[in-house]
Amino acid sequence: MLIPKKVKHRKWHKGRSKSRIVETRGLSLDYGQYGLKALGSAWLNARQIEAGRKTITNYLKRQGRLWIRVFPDKPITKRPPESTLGGGKGAVDHYVFPVKPGRVIYELDGIGQDIAEKALKLAGHKMPFKTRVITKDQK
Repeated sequence: MLIPKKVKHRKWHKGRSKSRIVETRGLSLDYGQYGLKALGSAWLNARQIEAGRKTITNYLKRQGRLWIRVFPDKPITKRPPESTLGGGKGAVDHYVFPVKPGRVIYELDGIGQDIAEKALKLAGHKMPFKTRVITKDQK
């Protein structure tokens, strides 16, 4: 599972919901020929990223090359169940990556187009938002 080795601040603020704001970085394919682009916004946690990675590598039978373009570095805290108010913020439970529409999540190269599109489509089913498979010439 993806987890940061070291963080400057152990606990972060939640942040504002930016569901209508479109991403400005990570929009184009920089490494591979095919990619999986997010059409919605959500918090993508480390388990979901790993589930997509496993789906792609299992379908490709270890052929081609895969790049993961996101890394979960935002800590999410949780309080224990049935705890009373007060006592401060809860302990860090897991890490997420806040995804906005337009962000490329995965990139693939070194395989055929039909196999790459099928593998990325299967990984898109693991994501908490709608996705689209893009190619280098299409974007």
